[in-house]
Amino acid sequence: DMEEQPVRVLACGDVEGRLNALFNRVQTIQKKTGQFDLLLCVGEFFGTTPEAEVEWQQYKTGVKKAPIHTYILGAASQETVKNFPSADGCELAENITYLGRRGVFTGASGLQIAYVSGKEALHEPAPAHCFTSKDLSALVAPLTSTSKFRGVDILLTSQWPRGVWHYGNNPEVDTKSCGSSSVANLADKLKPRYHFAALEGVHYERVPYRNHVVLQENAQHVSRFIALASVNNPAKKKYLYAFNIIPMKTMDPSELVKQPQDVTENPYRRATKDKTDTLKSSFSTEEEEPSHQFFFDLSKKQGGGHRGPLICSQPTKGPWVLKGLKPSGPCWFCLASPQVEKHLVISIGTHCYLALAKGGLTPHHVLILPIGHYQSVVELSSEVVEEMEKYKSALISFYKSKGERCVLFERNYRSQHLQLQVVPVPLDRCTTEDIKEAFMVQAQEQQMELMEIPEHTDLKQVHVRIHILIYWTRGRNSSTASRNIFRCSLEGLYLKQTNKSLQMFRN
Repeated sequence: DMEEQPVRVLACGDVEGRLNALFNRVQTIQKKTGQFDLLLCVGEFFGTTPEAEVEWQQYKTGVKKAPIHTYILGAASQETVKNFPSADGCELAENITYLGRRGVFTGASGLQIAYVSGKEALHEPAPAHCFTSKDLSALVAPLTSTSKFRGVDILLTSQWPRGVWHYGNNPEVDTKSCGSSSVANLADKLKPRYHFAALEGVHYERVPYRNHVVLQENAQHVSRFIALASVNNPAKKKYLYAFNIIPMKTMDPSELVKQPQDVTENPYRRATKDKTDTLKSSFSTEEEEPSHQFFFDLSKKQGGGHRGPLICSQPTKGPWVLKGLKPSGPCWFCLASPQVEKHLVISIGTHCYLALAKGGLTPHHVLILPIGHYQSVVELSSEVVEEMEKYKSALISFYKSKGERCVLFERNYRSQHLQLQVVPVPLDRCTTEDIKEAFMVQAQEQQMELMEIPEHTDLKQVHVRIHILIYWTRGRNSSTASRNIFRCSLEGLYLKQTNKSLQMFRN
């Protein structure tokens, strides 16, 4: 079908005036793989050295010609503003086109490319190399005002979107200072299938993220953020990215919304309590919240004159109450509570602790619990979730070394304090590679419908009224188990041990 012909695109990071190096590399690629349709350059295109100026003059005067249609963003610093004669887009040399301050470029194929040049302005009036909130509003409003708007194919910005790494893989940048909240807001609204940025001197490909809320909204296409390094950088970090893309307007809708296996939540729509990157004015400062350390006396005496760590016995005061709610009564799992059976505690971290289960289902059954008083996983703040994930990874590795796999589950029914159960199972008792299979088979036999929540879903964003929620994880050493190993009660559901399989009975 001619309508669904893919467009062959090259994207590039900061060129910084090294035009010969860039175009020589592009020619080499095209000799090997065939002609590309266009080259998109983000970040600083021009250099400030005499050598860079000499190179540019060769292309400007026609002595040399770019081997591909090249589209570039405007200045990202005051030093390079002189290379752009107008705020509006224009051709700077044959095959080299300046897109403009901000706007939308639509190719003959229907490919839609939104772009914003420069950096976010720190003050008014904005310098020539900066954009303002008015620029972004002028870009977004015409696009999103129509009910048919689904997103753009490509978004080009020089600055990174702040917080793009949330829920995803970590970049090699200082996440406290990197990126612009305004660019993040822009990316959230425009829903680009590909978003390119530069300026940070590193290569970073974030795992794809979804643009809809699971179980609440219809499936939408995923977005991919890719940051590219500078041309010919000494560390040989990737600065060119090649891809094929069928324009959204001609693509089959069912193909467009397919979700890859590694898709995550949208990094720009975090739950309110996790938003540390709020949209502040450029001059505001954010004080670092002090990290808390908790010390507890694991001996029978509390207080006393010894030099060991002390347990606090007042659960309503002091730093040991960490962003959790105040318990409605005595809590057996708040570490600051006298009711805690301290002899079962194995390890204490900054936000979580590890304890043996009292009356465990298997000999090495343990619990991961938050130190603060949280009722369930969906109530946890991001730093608690991060440490809990570290405990989970460590336990999975430990059990693997012992020839065991583990099931991780949260029983949350009339529970005051979150308990994440970790139940190890010997490999010779595992009759299936995937615990999900056991649940699905038994649910069918009991004529129960289970709704599967996709992997990497943020449970805080799932607000669906259902009687039973079973959530399993599929990590590298996935939570797999025999069908005959554990028994726990849920509302209207029992998992009962039998010789052959894990049976589910209605209450």
